[in-house]
Amino acid sequence: MRLTVWMSLVAIAILGAGCNKSDGPTTPTPTPTPTPTNDVFYAAVGASDGIGFGGSVPCVPFDPDCPSGTGYVYVIKRRFQSDGKTVMLSNRSVPGAVLSPAIMSLGRDIGRNDIPSNFVDSIPPFVPTTTTHITVFAGGNDTNVIAQAVRAGRAGADVRGFVDAAVRQWGSDYEELIRRLRARAPNARIVALNLPNLGAAPYLSGNTTEERSVVQRIAVGLSDRVNALTSQGILVADLLCDPRVYEPGSFYTDGFHPSDRGYAVMAELTYPRLSSGTGAAPSSSCPQRTLLPVF
Repeated sequence: MRLTVWMSLVAIAILGAGCNKSDGPTTPTPTPTPTPTNDVFYAAVGASDGIGFGGSVPCVPFDPDCPSGTGYVYVIKRRFQSDGKTVMLSNRSVPGAVLSPAIMSLGRDIGRNDIPSNFVDSIPPFVPTTTTHITVFAGGNDTNVIAQAVRAGRAGADVRGFVDAAVRQWGSDYEELIRRLRARAPNARIVALNLPNLGAAPYLSGNTTEERSVVQRIAVGLSDRVNALTSQGILVADLLCDPRVYEPGSFYTDGFHPSDRGYAVMAELTYPRLSSGTGAAPSSSCPQRTLLPVF
């Protein structure tokens, strides 16, 4: 009985395959629709910089539109649009966030209970799987936490050893973030922005030279860990070695966040890499690495 039924089904399939146009119209098999080349699904990973804090038109966190926003994320979005692209933005930037659980833990240890989240745990699950372009800017808040831990005595007598260990941990955590982003959006092009030498930033102008030199060691160390990601196919926008980043007009009045001009420079360095997938490697030697005595 089973053999008879099976043979009947085969016969029906053969007859169906042999039908021609005289048997009636056929329905074509649907094929997947490829993503149009003019569609850009852009995800931004950052902290307060991602919403343009310090600019003349900051945006509400997670806002996909903000048509007049002056932060680099929204400048980049408009650059894509002016090049004829249709842009869907997922801005995952969280003001006050740090890179990883390790930095959060260090912050809590010195009484920093104002850190809302970290990139590694909180951001990748919310990056759309359809994302085609990603920017990552991390390290400013992390630099401050590490420097504050030094001032709080957590380094003991070996400040250099403490700083270098924190930088190594941060670099490993950054690689973990990249792994999670790639697992979530495997076809996305990723551009990472390295850090300026924050030891020379105006917000530390009242600190001692030694304290600013410690911050220089932290920020340059973190930037070197970002730069090393070029070996993993990550494109790097080199803020560290661009002299325009250090001009007074590039800073907001708090001396830490960028101004409209600062964000414009960030977008100018990032967009060509993000849009084309090509760009020069970050410099391994520039005067901006040692604006203060080397600690």
